Amino acid sequence: MLRLWKWYQNCLATHPVKTQVISSGFIWGLGDIAAQAVTHSTAKPQKHVRYGGSVLLLELVHCEIPLPDEHKELKINWRRVATTTVFGLGFVGPVGHYWYQGLDRIIRVRLKLQPNSFRFVASKVAADGIIFGPLDLLVFFTYMSYSSGKSTAQVKEDVKRDFLPALILEGAIWPAVQVANFRFVPVHNQLLYVNLFCLLDSCFLSWIEQQQDAPWKRWLKSSISFKEEGQGG
Repeated sequence: MLRLWKWYQNCLATHPVKTQVISSGFIWGLGDIAAQAVTHSTAKPQKHVRYGGSVLLLELVHCEIPLPDEHKELKINWRRVATTTVFGLGFVGPVGHYWYQGLDRIIRVRLKLQPNSFRFVASKVAADGIIFGPLDLLVFFTYMSYSSGKSTAQVKEDVKRDFLPALILEGAIWPAVQVANFRFVPVHNQLLYVNLFCLLDSCFLSWIEQQQDAPWKRWLKSSISFKEEGQGG
């Protein structure tokens, strides 16, 4: 493991952008495999039962009907893995590399804040949460919807359905992750640190997609709309 880490650091020093791109693609592809496993294990299994010439749809989560073994088998959608890998290669890798390098330069050189100070870390966390976080989610949901063959109208509906819940829920987690990142991790390793957490994040985003138009999403959006209307009145 130590030898692998030294090899990675050497590659990072020699070819920083290429190394970040390849490692991001690999980690996001691996994360999607994990996400599919999570989706498979948390999805509500269904079974069609013929009764009196009609078909009853039974959700097995509510009844004690054993599911045949062949329906329990996890089959990886390698097309989706490839699609997610391309997202890591084409967006997370290059954009993330220049984002963390540029953010550090702006905060440290232009704003002249002392590295690792409270204002230094807080400024980075705030900028990341306001700019890069929402952009990353927006590009992810848009790209994944288009890559599945959906129309522009369908993509807009998917983004409207998934973006806000994901942004709110991630907003409660990622600031703490990024505080540790900006405080203790060297700049050239910050994207790798984030990508490793994205192994968990991709499972979460996959779960968000799987929820479709779940009641909790409708409640969350209606609550926010109600607050906005109240403030406007």
